[in-house]
Formats: sequence, structure tokens, C-alpha cells
Amino acid sequence: MDQLTDLKAILHSKRANIYYLEKCRVMQKDGRVLYLTEDKEENRYWNIPIANTTVILLGTGTSITQAAVRMLASAGVLIGFSGGSGTPLLAGTEIEWFTPQSEYRPTEYVQGWLSFWFDEAQRLKVAKQFQLVRIKYLQKTWSKDKDLKNEGFFIDDLDSTQAFSRYAEKVEQAKNVTELLLIEAQLTKNLYKFAVNRTRQKEFVRNFEGADSANAFLNHGNYLAYGLAACTLWVLGIPHGFAVMHGKTRRGALIFDVADLVKDATVLPWAFICAREKMTEQEFRQQILQKFTEHKAMDFMFEQVKAIATNSSNCF
Repeated sequence: MDQLTDLKAILHSKRANIYYLEKCRVMQKDGRVLYLTEDKEENRYWNIPIANTTVILLGTGTSITQAAVRMLASAGVLIGFSGGSGTPLLAGTEIEWFTPQSEYRPTEYVQGWLSFWFDEAQRLKVAKQFQLVRIKYLQKTWSKDKDLKNEGFFIDDLDSTQAFSRYAEKVEQAKNVTELLLIEAQLTKNLYKFAVNRTRQKEFVRNFEGADSANAFLNHGNYLAYGLAACTLWVLGIPHGFAVMHGKTRRGALIFDVADLVKDATVLPWAFICAREKMTEQEFRQQILQKFTEHKAMDFMFEQVKAIATNSSNCF
């Protein structure tokens, strides 16, 4: 494992790669992590640049060696097992994240998080803050994304203005998390309606088990956002169970809270656009990852979680 000392350190928030692999074998060979694909005529090896990789999702038909896991853990790469296309095969099945067991992750962020988490009023305050910066990130993203503008997604036209109508005011007035969840659900419903109109989709109904492309792409993109959120929380050393908004009985609920910061801005519009264009899952995945990078989604997650954990005023 001496080769790992030669790796150039790259901050997780600056790493470029998320891999989804299926029907292959991941292994260590000559000091590198490779994945092997088997063709009828020959076997092919492909290198994984582990120092610049955030998450590896292992889909159907994959296997991984212990030596490869050891190298990935040493480079701080998260490993997840998933169903096809990066999403669970069965309803209720969770992705299982394998996090590298480093003893030298920071403690200041988890200590800062726990300093407010046991106070219900403070948790509600942070939940509201998440909702407000989520909208600001969406407005900033849509206002500068030329591709979205070409698709008719303008932040200042009548439809989008109505979708956000009095949202900040409603969030501030929410008396508890239940009210906040209802306000969030209405916003999401409004955004679905806006995206459906812009892409001229017909009779869309959000269904997590739906077979249509829009629903499938929403599921797929959301799970990619969950991967970014899981990595953010792991690097900062904050356990996934200390959520501020999602269900208290869901062990990974904080992942959903953090992923929500970027999902509406990126996953939602492109799921409908790519469905209209009849893109493949791979093409959609590439589009979403490109937009995550273009709009610095992981940087934004890091900034917001760190600011809240340190009680900083440097949020969005």
C-alpha cells in the first residue's frame, strides 16, 4: 500500500468523479484500482482514479476484492451497493454505504451539530434555514444556467414566480417540522407542475415505482444527490441519523435533508427535459453529474453544513 502515499490529496468537495458500475469486477492491480469487464472476445481493464473519486456505486452483477476496498478506503472513497441504475431494486431497500474507517476525521463539526440538535426549537430553526438556502441555490442556478434558459426555465417568469410565492414567509411562520414538510411538499408539487408545462409532458404523477422515464430519472438523480450528501456528512464526521427535518425513524434521514439543498435546482428540471428527449439512463446520469459539477453542488453542501455546525453566518 506504499503507492497510496504518492496520491495527491484532493478535497472531497473538489473531486470530480462518481462511478456507477455494473456487470464487472473491481480489483487492485499493480497499485491501482481497476474494474474488469468481460467481453466475448477479450477482457478489458479500466482504471479508477481513486484520489479524484468521491463515490463508487456497485450495481447488479458486480463484485469487489478486499484489496480494492482497502485502497478505496485509504483514499477516502465511499462504496455503496445498489440495485440497477444506482437505485434499489425493491421498494424499501436502502443503499448500504461503506465508509472508510479513518480515526483522523474532524470532530468540531459533529460537536457543533450536537450542540443544537437536542433542542427542538434549534432543530426547527436549522430546518428552516435549509429550506431558505435551498430556494436561493435554485434561483441562482436557474438564473445562470444557459441550458435551462434554452429549455424555458426562467426564474422570473410568471409561472416560476407563482411556484415560489410567499415560500420564505411560509417557512418562517411554520410552527413545527410537520408544517414545514407540508410547505415543502407544496413547493415540490408546484415545481413539478412548472417543469411538466415547460417540457409539455402529459398526465405526470409522481410515483416512486413508476415505469415512465420522468419518474425513473427523478429516482435516479435523487440517489446521485444522496451519494453527494452521504460523502459530505462522512467527511465532516456527522452521523446520518441526526436529521433536522426528515423522519426520526429513518437512520439516514440527514442525507435526505442535505440532498434536498440541490435536488430541485438540478435533478428536477433535467429529469423532465431528458425524459422528453428520450435519453438513456446513462445519458441522463452524465447530464446530472455534469450539472452537479457545473453548479458546484457538493461545494454548496459542504459550505452549508459546515456553516450550521460552526454557527457561522457564512451561509448562502
